[in-house]
Amino acid sequence: MPRRRRDNFLGGDPHDGDMPMDFFVWLLRGAEGIVLVDTGFNADMARKRRRELIHCPIEALAPLGVRPEDVQHVVLTHLHYDHAGNLDRLPQARFHVQDAEMDYATGRCMCFEPLRHAYAVEDVVALVRRVYEDRVVFHDGDSVLLPGIELLKIGGHTKGLQAVRVHTARGWVVLASDASHYYENMGAGRPFPIVYNTAEMLSGYAKLSAAAQSGAHVVPGHDPEVLARYPRWRESPHVAVLHAPPRDS
Repeated sequence: MPRRRRDNFLGGDPHDGDMPMDFFVWLLRGAEGIVLVDTGFNADMARKRRRELIHCPIEALAPLGVRPEDVQHVVLTHLHYDHAGNLDRLPQARFHVQDAEMDYATGRCMCFEPLRHAYAVEDVVALVRRVYEDRVVFHDGDSVLLPGIELLKIGGHTKGLQAVRVHTARGWVVLASDASHYYENMGAGRPFPIVYNTAEMLSGYAKLSAAAQSGAHVVPGHDPEVLARYPRWRESPHVAVLHAPPRDS
């Protein structure tokens, strides 16, 4: 998605220029099973929001040897349209979300267009349907999902945003999701402008740092630099291998 620097920092940026945005989902595989972190959006939403859809994130699992029915757990870091679509395409998964996020996405805050703009009612309703199917697990704060996979409640960007801490071959990696859209948001202490609570977003940067093995172990949610820094999965241009060290380390 094309963007300018002024679009990505609260208060704008005095040195404006191109600063595009990528959209990611993350696949975790280990002895305890298969976990998908976020589910992206579909072709209809891409057209509605005028985004370029390179490929369906659920179909993109196939080259990695994962079928939709193989996914046992889905961590929804938050319920914005670009993180919580395609729920109907994961027939066996249980969906993990923070209490505060469901409260936010279905409560009085959604009476205000600026707060609901990044949500898609179809996705929120789809998750409510999963609740009635006994396929949603609610979390209230930090918790352990599986051995080596931890949920970190951050807030800030949305009321119930959560990051994911994963133990990998190179140590503890933190998938920041939208707790830090870009490396520069966190690195320079400059929040992204879509924010529910600025203080929580700023304090969240310290929590992310403390949870990761090092600064090089924090992965932002939307930065194209992720694909530049990490090796690719079998030379795929769109799949980064995060359990391997960055190329410049």
